[in-house]
Amino acid sequence: MSKSNKQVVNITSEYITLGQLLKFVDLIPSGAMAKEYIQEHEIFVNNEYCKMRGKKLYKGYVVNIDNSIILEISNEG
Repeated sequence: MSKSNKQVVNITSEYITLGQLLKFVDLIPSGAMAKEYIQEHEIFVNNEYCKMRGKKLYKGYVVNIDNSIILEISNEG
């Protein structure tokens, strides 16, 4: 069994913010909870530590949450 849960996230816009992404993949029930979730979890964007809910995520970016949830941004499909 794999320790990580990798998921490709398809977006239709140029980018998605970290806060929007968390809601989009159902990690939080509302955008208002993004700040709290981000503060409570270890999040890396392209291997760089990130605490900004407004961080813009573009195609090809990889988000790693608590070293267990891996989200790859794509705009294909």
